[in-house]
Amino acid sequence: MAEPLFSVRGLKVALPDMTRKPLIGRAPLAEILKGLDFDLPRGSVTGIVGESGSGKSTLGRALVRLLEPSAGSVSFGGRDITHLPEAELRPLRRDLQMIFQDPMSSLNPRRTIASIIAAPLKQNGLGDNLKARVAEALQRVGLPQSFASRYRHELSGGQRQRVGIARALALSPKFVLADEIVSGLDVSTQAQILTLLEKLAAEMGLTVAFISHDLSVIRRLCKQVIVMREGVIVEANATDALFDNPGQSYTRDLIAAIPLPEIDAGWLDIPAAAKAPP
Repeated sequence: MAEPLFSVRGLKVALPDMTRKPLIGRAPLAEILKGLDFDLPRGSVTGIVGESGSGKSTLGRALVRLLEPSAGSVSFGGRDITHLPEAELRPLRRDLQMIFQDPMSSLNPRRTIASIIAAPLKQNGLGDNLKARVAEALQRVGLPQSFASRYRHELSGGQRQRVGIARALALSPKFVLADEIVSGLDVSTQAQILTLLEKLAAEMGLTVAFISHDLSVIRRLCKQVIVMREGVIVEANATDALFDNPGQSYTRDLIAAIPLPEIDAGWLDIPAAAKAPP
């Protein structure tokens, strides 16, 4: 069996609880992640799902070391990065990329799209032939080269998210964290973004952690699923196995909460003229 890209053991993350901060002194720590054990297979899309406050985003940020664990270990490509100093972590950043939930806030309003995509390339010593690299990144996500001179406010929500994907993939990373990246998009645009991410993950051999509260989206995209609740992993399994035979009542409740369309059989018998709005 191939070595996983990420191997996580006993992962804990504690953050200051500002709701309990005294007038003088530091806020006490609240444990957000409570000892997680799991692996992320190479070249696969893993869904991380749970209700709000379950610790999904905290887990994602711990994986890419935007948060430092308080206990446990995180191994990336066989190397322990749990408490790696920033100077040693910096060369690994190009392999650990993130697509943010809201591209309107994650894209700099003062910079052109070309400048936004070029920034990580420059920071990682790939500043030569930038125009061609930016054009290639835009083409990869289905945007024309003319978009390079535009600003974020000139794009639709789906186009902005494509730019976010282009920026994350410009460095050809090994791992991408996608945190609720379609939650603010309409249904048709969601489908387009999911199809794009699925295609790029397969073409580039990416390992993806896809965070969502929407199990229908998880089922559409992911090969395996991690279900979280209150900072612990409730269940983890291959996607089909988890949906066909969930082992925990919490997982069954999440699946039951997926909204399904209800069709009135009598609607088909109503004359077309009667269906038209007044």
